[in-house]
Amino acid sequence: MRVLVTHNPEDLDAYYGRALPRLQQIADVVVNPFDRDLSTTELIDAAAGCHVIAAHRVTPGATELFTALPDLLAFLRCAVDVSTIDVDAASASGVLVARADKSFVASTAELALGLFLDVSRQIASSTVDYRDGREPPQRPGRQVRGQTAGIIGFGAIGSYLADLLAALGLDVLVSDPNVESPFEDVDLDGLLGRSDVVFPLAPGNEATTGLIGADQLAAMRDGAVLVNVSRGELLDEAAVAAALDSGRLSGVGLDVGQAADQRPSALLAGRPDVVATPHLGGLTPENADAQAASSVEQVDAMIRGEIPPRSVNADDATRLRSWWAR
Repeated sequence: MRVLVTHNPEDLDAYYGRALPRLQQIADVVVNPFDRDLSTTELIDAAAGCHVIAAHRVTPGATELFTALPDLLAFLRCAVDVSTIDVDAASASGVLVARADKSFVASTAELALGLFLDVSRQIASSTVDYRDGREPPQRPGRQVRGQTAGIIGFGAIGSYLADLLAALGLDVLVSDPNVESPFEDVDLDGLLGRSDVVFPLAPGNEATTGLIGADQLAAMRDGAVLVNVSRGELLDEAAVAAALDSGRLSGVGLDVGQAADQRPSALLAGRPDVVATPHLGGLTPENADAQAASSVEQVDAMIRGEIPPRSVNADDATRLRSWWAR
């Protein structure tokens, strides 16, 4: 079985390097030949003759990919989000699509907590002053114990983060119409009006695009904090900037945004009242290795004649079944 790994050199080292030798033990591996992310045209050329694409999160699974590669059996996303894969086109061509395990929960929730603490105590600002040879002013911080945290979306990350926040002495509110939480469940308006810090952790889709816009920001407490580690499209960034300018928000923590690869955009990331990281929520050895290992596990399963775990269209994997038959 021949496998193309699409990660550029930096991402290969950070996200896949430790799993690569294990994949090479069971398959003929081709690595992204460029020092950057592949366009779809380049991906089609690089994957010619390959049975599997092990794709970094920025590698799209475009419609034309599946018709242009007759040998392709499976497109494995080394992440959980498959929104940039045309699963219907893959299914129509008989190509299996699978995703990685949800191993990022602890690392992403921890980063959300870190961003909140940094915004509250202005740790990064003082550090930058010292590194630039300046004596930092005595910036007053905000004690987090006794504050109210609002979590929008009580999925895996939201529930894990809620426990962390409660352990630090915050009151936790949850807004999720699909889940009953062990904390206080409220509607979105109630959460926004009562929370000192808001964590939007809803999934990114058409219904949640712009979830936090001008109206929602106006409903928040004066001086509230906003922390987004979920999806960049959840925030109306112009409205967030205006809320910072007006003082409605006292600070923002961002690990995602609307720049390339879901990174925070320059509009917000460069502001002194924003603490930003470049989409690092899952970038810990524990998570990176687990997600890379997911694809190794999936390739091994296909070699052994099994539908791999975490497949999203197993019933349509006709090419894989034909390959087994041959």
